[in-house]
Amino acid sequence: MMTQPNLHRASSLVNRHIVAFAGGVGGAKLAQGLAHILSPDELTIIVNTGDDFEHLGLYICPDLDTVCYTLAGLANPETGWGRMNETWNTIENVEGLGGPAWFRLGDQDIATHLERTRRLREGQSLSQITKDFCSSWGIQHTILPMSDKPVRTMVDTDEGELAFQEYFVHRHCEPIVKGFRFDGVEGAEPTPGAKEALDKADAIIVCPSNPWVSVDPILKVIRKIDKPVVAVSPIIGGKTVKGPAAKMFNELGIEPSALAVAEHYRNILTGFVLDNADSYLEDDVKKLDVQTLVTDTLMNHLTDRTRLAKDVLHFIGSL
Repeated sequence: MMTQPNLHRASSLVNRHIVAFAGGVGGAKLAQGLAHILSPDELTIIVNTGDDFEHLGLYICPDLDTVCYTLAGLANPETGWGRMNETWNTIENVEGLGGPAWFRLGDQDIATHLERTRRLREGQSLSQITKDFCSSWGIQHTILPMSDKPVRTMVDTDEGELAFQEYFVHRHCEPIVKGFRFDGVEGAEPTPGAKEALDKADAIIVCPSNPWVSVDPILKVIRKIDKPVVAVSPIIGGKTVKGPAAKMFNELGIEPSALAVAEHYRNILTGFVLDNADSYLEDDVKKLDVQTLVTDTLMNHLTDRTRLAKDVLHFIGSL
């Protein structure tokens, strides 16, 4: 079942509309919390598609699917990605035939990729397909891919340039990161509806997603932001709950911390949310001319996601 919005609360927290930038499991969790509080006309979620790729002839959108599955109540609760109650017959048979099985596609998940690929080949846009999928899954809130044109995150490593999924999944993030390139971003434009949502937004929330590979691609497509921006740190106590963001900071010569995340976004930030474990960094973040909120940012359950969403919305209301 999809997350139903708790309709009696949002008006006291924000004026009209919130846009959330999301990618990965952390971004999907906060997006779900926001969707539980805000009605469909109060929230638009723009999702990273820089990690999209083609595999086994299928067009796969990992971040987009993670956000959609999470809001639809379909996500695997143990991993945060993929489908709950998944089976693996297809990929196991592909492997048995000698095919590549390093990117584990479940049987239910494959159906999503099959239908998306079919419709893309017919000339339909990714944003229209996503809208239709959300309708089928019972998602009332608007979820938009950042662009209908392909943008591909390329990771510069000590072993050469690697496509993101090759680095992330196939190579288990083992190569040392030296930088990033977003192939195709110069010609990419925001999807229809994204500009309109941003124009009417009272604020933008950057979810606790990887700054380098989940949020930067969105920012490079959006290009210009003239609304208040509040970011939630994906790094707690120098570590990430999930994913390689802390490793990336470290390998790029930056000590991984909530402060490092705030500095990464400093050119767009109005407010920044730190975990209680990082309260000692609050004064340093404030020196960036950024207002701060210190709270519990761990999101293990829906109640945690909703509580953090409320905290962030109240914080926006106080700015």
